[in-house]
Amino acid sequence: MRTVSVCAAFTFALVTLNGCSGEPTDVPQSDIAPASVALAEHPIVYSEPREPCLDYTPLRKPLFGDLHVHTSFSFDAAANTTGGTPVDAHNFARGEAIPFWPIGPDGNPAGTFRIDRPLDFLAVTDHGEFLGERALCRDPDSPRYDSAFCQGTRVSERQGMMMMAAVITTETPSRIPELCGEDGQLCRDYAKPPWQKIVRAAEEAYDRSERCEFTSFVAYEYTGTPGTSNYHRNVIFRNGNVPELPVSYIDAPIDSKLWAALDEVCREDDGCDYLTIPHNSNLANGRMAPYMAMERTLDNKRAYANQRLRREPIMEIFQHKGGSECVNGLSSVLAAPDELCDVEAVRVMGRSETYVTRIIEGSQLVTGEATETTVSCGDGIGSNGMLGAGCIHETDFIRSGLLVGLTEERAIGVNPIKLGMIAATDTHAATPGAVLESDWRGAVSGEATPQERLQPGLLTSGIDGNPGGLAGIWAVENSRDAIFDAMKRKEVFGTSGPRIVPRFFGGWEYDDDLCENPTLVEQGYQAGVPMGGDLTVAPTGASPIFVAYAARDPGENSTPLQQLQLVKGWIDGDGQMHNTVITIAGAPAVGTGHDTLCSVYRDESFDRDQSAYYYLRVVENPSARWSVYDCQRIAESERPAVCSDGSYPSTIQEMAWTSPIWYRPGANP
Repeated sequence: MRTVSVCAAFTFALVTLNGCSGEPTDVPQSDIAPASVALAEHPIVYSEPREPCLDYTPLRKPLFGDLHVHTSFSFDAAANTTGGTPVDAHNFARGEAIPFWPIGPDGNPAGTFRIDRPLDFLAVTDHGEFLGERALCRDPDSPRYDSAFCQGTRVSERQGMMMMAAVITTETPSRIPELCGEDGQLCRDYAKPPWQKIVRAAEEAYDRSERCEFTSFVAYEYTGTPGTSNYHRNVIFRNGNVPELPVSYIDAPIDSKLWAALDEVCREDDGCDYLTIPHNSNLANGRMAPYMAMERTLDNKRAYANQRLRREPIMEIFQHKGGSECVNGLSSVLAAPDELCDVEAVRVMGRSETYVTRIIEGSQLVTGEATETTVSCGDGIGSNGMLGAGCIHETDFIRSGLLVGLTEERAIGVNPIKLGMIAATDTHAATPGAVLESDWRGAVSGEATPQERLQPGLLTSGIDGNPGGLAGIWAVENSRDAIFDAMKRKEVFGTSGPRIVPRFFGGWEYDDDLCENPTLVEQGYQAGVPMGGDLTVAPTGASPIFVAYAARDPGENSTPLQQLQLVKGWIDGDGQMHNTVITIAGAPAVGTGHDTLCSVYRDESFDRDQSAYYYLRVVENPSARWSVYDCQRIAESERPAVCSDGSYPSTIQEMAWTSPIWYRPGANP
C-alpha cells in the first residue's frame, strides 16, 4: 500500500480552504460541497406538501444533527426532573435556551442551557415502550394512579425506571396486567396522547418554508434489553405520515419482527416510510448478530439480510455510552492493536469489571455488586452489557461486525451487516447536540452537577460516560426527504462531537493530483462512489483508489486535525477476517495540526478476489476531556480522587468516521 499524493490544501468551487496549520479558516459549511452535474439533473421529489428549498445544492452539502434524544416522555429520562419536553428539545436544537438544572427550592428548574451552535436536523426518540404506563402512573386522574405499582414507581426516579425496565429485560416481554389490564389495551389507549404530542412537536418544528433552516423527524426508540443487553434501535419516519402508535419491543421482541410489524402499519403505498438505527452495539453481548431467534436455513438468512438491507442502512458508532467502532483483543480478527479503540471505551477485553446490580423486590429497589472478567462470547451470546459487563462478540463493534457481514455475503450471497455510520448524544435531558467537552452538563439521571458526573453512575454513565457525538449527512438540501434519502444510501458520517467535515470517495481511475484540483468532489462522484457506496467488477490489473479529505470544525476554539486514517477490513482466501489502519495524511505525532488534510491513496495490496471494506477515520490533536473541566469547577480540597489519581485520561482525541465503501468481487453494481 502506498500514498500517491498527500496535500493539506486545495481549492473547491466558490471557496478556498487554506493552510496546514494555524487558525481555522472561516468557511461556510454550505460552500465546501460542490455539485455534481449528474445530480443537478434530478431534483428531489417531496413525499409531503412543502415549499421547495432555496438551499438546494446539486453538489451535496454537510448537515449536522442528532438522531437519538430523550425527553421527559421517556420512562428513564433525567428530563423528568427538569420537565424537558419534545418541544423543549426542538427549541434547544434550534438555538433557544431551555429550563435546566439546577433544581430550585420549589422543585422547578432554576437554570437554563443553550447549545453553542444550532443543529440542522433532529429526531426526538423517546422510548416507544411505556408511554401509556408512564401516563397512567403520573396522571392523578388515571384509573391506575393509586395502584401499588404506580405508587412504587413514584418512590424515586431510579426505582420507577427499574420497575418499568423489568419488562424489557426479558426475552418474552409482556405488559403489566396490574397496570394495563389482561389485554394491555388500557396502556395502549393511554399511550396515544403522548405519542400524538411527540408527533405534533416534530411537525410544528419542521421548517417547510423555502428557507429550510431546520428539519425535524417523527421518531421513537425501540428498547429491547433482553438479558440486560442492548438490543435498542431508533425508528425514524420519513415524514409526518406515521402509525397510530409505535411498534415497541413488547409488540415485536426480535428485529425481523419489528420490521415486519412496521411494514404492516407503515406502508409505502400509503406514503409512510421508515428506517431503523441500532445503537450501543458495544453493550449488546452478541445480540446484534444476524438471524436471532430464527431457523438458520439459507432461505431464511437471505430473507433476513435483504430485509435488513432495506430497513437498517446505518448504525451509531459513538454516543454518551462510549464507542462502538472497535475493540482490541478479538482472537477471531487478525489485526494490530489500535490505541484509538480505547478512546471513551466502556468495554475492554480481559479487564475485570465491577458493576452495580439492581433488582426490584416487591416495591423496593435492592442494589448489589458483581465482578467478572470480560471475555469473548465465541459463538454464543451473553448478558449485562447495559451494566458495562458480559462477554464481547464480533458484532458488538462495527469494524469487526462489518467483517462478519463480508463473511456472510460469501456464504449466502447477501450481506446482513452492511451499515453506514453516524453518531449521536443519546441525551436523556432534552439537550440534543450538547457535545462540548468544556460545557457538558450531563445526559442522564445523577449527572446534574460536576460532583455527580465525576462519580461512577447508573449503567455506563458518570465518569465512564461522555458528551456523545453528532450525525453528519451529505444531502442536497435540509429537508426530510433529502436527509432520509442520504441515510438510505449511507452517505453519512459520525463525529465524537466536533463538526469535522469529511469527504471520502473510491474508484479505479482517479488522478494522483486530485487533491490540487478544484473539481475534486465532482470528479469524486463522476469517476467513483462516495461513502456508503459499492465498488464492483475491478478492471483487470487495477487497484482501488481512495480520495480522502477533511476540514476541521470551523467553530471557535476548535482543535486542529492530526491525521487521516484509512481503515480496511477484508476476508482472505481461507475465510480469515483481517483489518488494518493506515495513516494516509498527517502523522500520529502531536504537532501544530492542520485545518484541512487531503490524500489520494491506492491500495497496492488489493486482491480482486477478496471482499473488503474501507472507511475514513479523521483524528484531531489531543484535547482536554470533559472531566478535566468539571474537576476545575470544584474547589481543590473537595475534588474526588479521579481528578488526580490518573485512573481516567485527562485528554482525548476527537474523531470522525465515514460510512464504508465496500468492494464486492463479482457483485452486480
